[in-house]
Amino acid sequence: MVVDNFSTQSDQLRPAAPTLEQVAERAGVSRSTASRAINGGLRVSPEALSAVEAAVADLGYTPNRAARSLVTRRTDSIALVVPEPDERVLSDPFFAGTLNGLSTSLADSDIQVVLVIARPGESERTIRYLRNGHVDGAIVVSHHRDDALDRALLASHVPNVFVGRPLSAPDEDVQYVDTDNTEGGRLATQHLIDRGCRRIATIAGPQDMSAGIDRLAGWRQAMSEAGLDQAAVVHGDFTITSGAHAARDLLTRFPDVDGIFIASDLMATGALGVLAELGRDVPGDVAVVGYDNLGVAASTTPPLTSVIQPVVAMARAAGARLLDQLHGAPTGEPLIFAPELVVRASA
Repeated sequence: MVVDNFSTQSDQLRPAAPTLEQVAERAGVSRSTASRAINGGLRVSPEALSAVEAAVADLGYTPNRAARSLVTRRTDSIALVVPEPDERVLSDPFFAGTLNGLSTSLADSDIQVVLVIARPGESERTIRYLRNGHVDGAIVVSHHRDDALDRALLASHVPNVFVGRPLSAPDEDVQYVDTDNTEGGRLATQHLIDRGCRRIATIAGPQDMSAGIDRLAGWRQAMSEAGLDQAAVVHGDFTITSGAHAARDLLTRFPDVDGIFIASDLMATGALGVLAELGRDVPGDVAVVGYDNLGVAASTTPPLTSVIQPVVAMARAAGARLLDQLHGAPTGEPLIFAPELVVRASA
């Protein structure tokens, strides 16, 4: 009871928050003009807009977000959709880089990011959430073929941008930002060839993701151009554990390999542990090149030669493109970053 009395007294002492009517009166405009000025300035003269902005600053007025969303039909939030298990999102530096880049692109706006982890088999639930007006748009990363998010988002007309080339919908119908993964795989493999490696294997990524498909295609391209055998292929899922399992399988089936292109640095980390366990010197016995260059590459033993995937820049560009869509700007061609190789001690 004492607490209730204290709250009542505090409420009585606290000055009332300024209202939209007071802003309109101070600015010398109608309430509807003040509302339009605060919610984007559409059909408001420069003079009235300036007067309303001054009144807002003088009074310390803060718009009611819920009321504003009813008028504008905007939530001032976007979804970062990650179709991966929870543990992947929390442990993979790719997703930290994505959040970093996306946050940077939104720094000058009032838009908030909602993380949506679309666990395997929950694509329909995710699409339902996006279509029901909870967010203004979506950034999708780590897209798999079976989640079909690209086709579903295309049909829903929810503004969206993919980080990574979608697999189901036609390229010309979907906005996306990516790196040239085929060229990156070729670049990594060519580096091993130029070092003198001739029995070159690859630990490829999952073949239901464009990055896994394209990096393997790049390895095959370089191997074909050099006239080298392409039999030594095993697959992982871009995790440390899968890289270790794949490396053990690879070295059992192809014990004479002298070079390995591994389609992610996390898989390469697992593979390096297996090579050390089996007494294979890197790069003396086996040269290793990874892909991503997201921080872990510099801390492996030995430090890992790796292809740069500019995740922060990609996510920043995806965020900027989504903002353009939300502001009614026309969509453009897919943005593809050129890969670069960082040479370290592993190859």
